[in-house]
Amino acid sequence: MARLKKKNLRRKDGVWDPLADSAQDKHRAAVVPQTPQSAHPAYRLAYVDDDFLCREELRPVRLQLELLKVEMMLAERGIKSTVVMFGGARIPAPGQEAWAARNETQRLNLEAASVYYDEARKFARKCSEKSAELGFKEYVVVTGGGPGVMEAGNRGAADVGAPSIGLNIVLPHEQAPNPYVTPELSFNFHYFAIRKMHFLLRAKAVTVFPGGFGTLDELFETVTLMQTGRMALVPLILFGKEFWRRIIDFDALAAFGTIAPGDVELMQFVETADEAWDIIVKFYEKLEAEQAAAALA
Repeated sequence: MARLKKKNLRRKDGVWDPLADSAQDKHRAAVVPQTPQSAHPAYRLAYVDDDFLCREELRPVRLQLELLKVEMMLAERGIKSTVVMFGGARIPAPGQEAWAARNETQRLNLEAASVYYDEARKFARKCSEKSAELGFKEYVVVTGGGPGVMEAGNRGAADVGAPSIGLNIVLPHEQAPNPYVTPELSFNFHYFAIRKMHFLLRAKAVTVFPGGFGTLDELFETVTLMQTGRMALVPLILFGKEFWRRIIDFDALAAFGTIAPGDVELMQFVETADEAWDIIVKFYEKLEAEQAAAALA
């Protein structure tokens, strides 16, 4: 009579568990004799049946899995807060060719914008140096995991030996994670909505560098959550005032009345990594002082 012999009867969380686990049964199911019955897809365990999991009816389950996987892995790593870095994938590193340019004007603009690659890299280093002081549990850099400004963010963290997160997404054109993302913190998504949630779930600050539709989407998602009170106010910092003021007339929105005049103040504009980090430091120094005063009141 076969008997279950588990090497460890306690789970990772310390709970006593004498039952066979799913990993054991996955292995057992894979080595059963091949018959017409066992070879049929119907016989597969549901949780290892890719065709079943990709059925339209399983969409709610897939949404939950994408939310759970990243949340569990970040929690196991002990990451408590992040600094988000949004920005264009097409901005090259200084001295590199603007691979995305379709004409001479675009080439000149994108290569001039390489200054933001440099500032993003410097900013990520500053965040990561602070993160190192806190055991890499706070102020962990998170990017979209791709090239351009995203690469600069992960690269800046790697410059000082710090971990950083990359939240990639499957796109029609190939997009592999940039080589500076910490491998065990490199995630991939099917659902944009779940990816957006993970960007903001631990966000202690959000920085936005010049970019295209994706960057604009992420900026407006963030500022809308703050404007509507669905997200606490955290530093929302836009690099490149001239770029943003030219691309979006925030004051015109306020003048027209479709946003409140004070909504423009949800965003702060900077040019350098030093300016951005100074805003974050002062914001949390003030917040901590207010919390301490409230505790004594």
